[in-house]
Amino acid sequence: MKNILRIFVGLVFIASGFVKAVDVVGFSFKMEEYFAADVFNMPFLEKLALPLSIFMVLLELILGLMLVLKIKLKWTLNLLILLCIFFAFLTFYSAYFKVVTDCGCFGDAIKFTPWQSFGKDIVLLIALFVLYFLFRKNDEKSSFETLKWSIFSLLFLLFAFFIFYGIKHEPLIDFRDYKIGTDLKVEQAKIAADPSEFKTFYTLKNKKTGEELKVNQDDYISKNYWQNPDLEIESDKTKSEIVKQGYVSEISKFKIEDEIGNNVTDEILNAPKAILIFSYKPAEMKTKYLEAAIAKMKSNKNAFILGVSTSPNTFKNIKNGLMDGTAIKTIARSNPFILTLQNGKITAKSSAEDYLKN
Repeated sequence: MKNILRIFVGLVFIASGFVKAVDVVGFSFKMEEYFAADVFNMPFLEKLALPLSIFMVLLELILGLMLVLKIKLKWTLNLLILLCIFFAFLTFYSAYFKVVTDCGCFGDAIKFTPWQSFGKDIVLLIALFVLYFLFRKNDEKSSFETLKWSIFSLLFLLFAFFIFYGIKHEPLIDFRDYKIGTDLKVEQAKIAADPSEFKTFYTLKNKKTGEELKVNQDDYISKNYWQNPDLEIESDKTKSEIVKQGYVSEISKFKIEDEIGNNVTDEILNAPKAILIFSYKPAEMKTKYLEAAIAKMKSNKNAFILGVSTSPNTFKNIKNGLMDGTAIKTIARSNPFILTLQNGKITAKSSAEDYLKN
């Protein structure tokens, strides 16, 4: 049983590391959220988000592999316990202070709420302590050491390839809602047919006793809380909370405006062909292939051509559109990035450099 538990826990870490390895750039965006001013206030680390993400992903994969292959077991368990404590701290901080809504533990493959992520980390931490106790007398001697290290080396090289490819190009395995073949109009119809429902919740304070009571907008009226002179609304604690989860898709954030604020999303989705070039950080955009990429875009005479970024003057010689930077990052993994749609369906996407090669 202890070996089954060991292999299972190791596979969990490998799976977690793998889905981040294929899209390590996306994981680096999540790291940037943690470094932001409203979370840990470490903006000086934002430019190091990608190398730190690569390090964290490789560490998770290496330790997971070593646990499954039973290599340096005590050392591996010690590091995994420390790593899990670190992850538990991050997920608890995210959940308690409501600062990062998705920790990115399993990338875009599996979405966890912050509290679910924290619960998962606690379960893993308990399992690791159990394993440490069960294998505390392990002598780590084996007649298969050479075979183990050979398997480890081959898998490590494979994971390194996935990381390198995802940075240089697009992820080899795309877990995102914006994968090739996705019909944005179909997704938007699903969202409209099954919307999430929100209600406003008031915190009422009793002037006499100081007690607080949380009620939703419906009960506030139907149960006549508003008529009670002893109760006052603490406006700074008024919040809108989800009461029914509808169809969830990142496509809900696909909203683009032109330079004067007109919504052009429907025009893009209904165009027979639309080619969009994105930049989530215009000031840091690589310009080496930019002019050639735009020239190739414009050679498609009947296509809807638009540059989309967080600034109205990012792209020259084509019309500019505006979109939220975080929403652009759910689409783009390079800066600049080119997306091709046909009647609202994603048919191609790539960096500007790869676009010129296709």
